[in-house]
Amino acid sequence: MAALMLQGTGSDVGKSVLVAGLARALANRGLSVRPFKPQNMSNNAAVTPCGGEIGRAQATQAVAARVPPSVDMNPVLLKPQGDRTSQLVVRGQVRGTLAAARWREGRAGLLDEVLASFVRLEREADIVLVEGAGSPAEINLRAGDIANMGFARAAHVPVVLIGDIDRGGVIAALAGTRAVIDPADAAMIHGFLINRFRGDPALFDDGYRAIERMTGWRGYGVVPFLPQAARLPSEDAVILERPARPGDARVTIACPITPRISNFDDLDPLRLEPDVALMMVPPGRPIPAEADLIILAGSKATIADLAFIRAEGWDVDIRAHHRRGRPVLGLCGGYQMLGRRLVDPDGMEGPAGGVDGLGLLDVETVLGGTKTLTAATGEALGAPFEGYEMHIGRTTGSGTRRPLALLAGGRADGATSADGLVSGTYVHGLFGLAAQRRAWLARLGAGASGPDHAAAIDAALDGIADTLERHIDVDGLIALAHAGRTP
Repeated sequence: MAALMLQGTGSDVGKSVLVAGLARALANRGLSVRPFKPQNMSNNAAVTPCGGEIGRAQATQAVAARVPPSVDMNPVLLKPQGDRTSQLVVRGQVRGTLAAARWREGRAGLLDEVLASFVRLEREADIVLVEGAGSPAEINLRAGDIANMGFARAAHVPVVLIGDIDRGGVIAALAGTRAVIDPADAAMIHGFLINRFRGDPALFDDGYRAIERMTGWRGYGVVPFLPQAARLPSEDAVILERPARPGDARVTIACPITPRISNFDDLDPLRLEPDVALMMVPPGRPIPAEADLIILAGSKATIADLAFIRAEGWDVDIRAHHRRGRPVLGLCGGYQMLGRRLVDPDGMEGPAGGVDGLGLLDVETVLGGTKTLTAATGEALGAPFEGYEMHIGRTTGSGTRRPLALLAGGRADGATSADGLVSGTYVHGLFGLAAQRRAWLARLGAGASGPDHAAAIDAALDGIADTLERHIDVDGLIALAHAGRTP
């Protein structure tokens, strides 16, 4: 049995990317690898072949390991619906909605299920790579923890701690973590990695030795800044803060950022196109009048996010855009918002009730019923696509007589307005294939030259793996995974 857990000194220090890169490096060596994250919190999720959902990062890590994604790779997924409530997904299926206070009390009860998933993965792999969540230094969250040291100690998995030098203060972050955590937790940490170093790593030699001296942990290497990481699918909402690519792009595509935006990785393939400037519009700013296409992304709380769109005045911007003869596309929750009416009779995503939609599509949506979780392939705009469906609710109305997509097997999906300018679909991952992007950009007067998104991801993973092989002690990490796993 061999397993290794990568934890971080904080959120967004690169845990997901390093687990993915290390998984690809080990797979390239011929090892059977499985990624695992006991508990994730994200509204970007992926559908597994068995019809469950897991965090997007774990699906990417499965690609890195060259294995199909499994619900065991992320047994507990929290999908925030409001400031204090989240949908709880256990082994791929919705188990209800939890308030933050209840989660702190109830998460320890999920430890047995987390450990069972881990054991199943361990039985089918040479090595399991485990990703922590947040930081073990958040000692106020330690009681009942299943995401970091609570899991590591229960499963007897050795830990390597990641520090992000790009954000500054990495010596204090690593030494400070050692100082504040429980001694028994600290004993599980056997080493550290420095991530996102720019420049000559020799300049950090003194700092590196200082960390070893202050913590008693071994350094396993310094990872340079990884530009390939930008090609991997988005999971953390931090990416929404990145500015649009400036320059002379021929097409501007705008997407407003709502509080509960979900599956915004649907837009990642558009970043592959040199002719496209993808603008994620933050609150407080209008949707730019020069936008050639507006996309409304998915939402974990559709009615609440629709109210936010109105409060920001974005509904006015969207209608003005439409009057100028420019297209609008809604994906999943965005599709539902574009209709005439949206009803949540049972309070699936918030308080029960209904609201008028933006009225740009002749459809009405009623939330409820069994959640649809399935792969989706077919054609839209005469070009193929490969994606998945992940939604609750049923959309009906005359607009569906003009479907946007025809799914394999002959089922129609989505709707289009009579003037052809407004459309919506439940298909996530619509833009993944280059042929589908080419069809959309042709409508906007531009070309597409980027590769299929899956090919771009695969190339990025190989590049990251090659970099890790050169800059960190991969052999030492493998040895630790074997030696430290002592039940």
